[in-house]
Amino acid sequence: MLNLLRLGAPLAIALGMLMPDPALAYIGPGAGLGAIAITGALVLGLLLLVVGLVWYPLKRMIKGNKKAAAEGPEDTNSPE
Repeated sequence: MLNLLRLGAPLAIALGMLMPDPALAYIGPGAGLGAIAITGALVLGLLLLVVGLVWYPLKRMIKGNKKAAAEGPEDTNSPE
């Protein structure tokens, strides 16, 4: 009996997901434009997050390498 319930519950959920009723809803122009604006803001926010986490440290590392090259090579063979 317990095995039948374990198989029946996922089967009922899957059938419910495969045969949804149509949603009789209306999205007005204000809500539609708001949803588009929120989606755009999320995409832009994720892009800026990637720029902040990847580009700026990379830029700092490149700038540090150029600064070290401009100062010249270190003389490691000279006695102190």
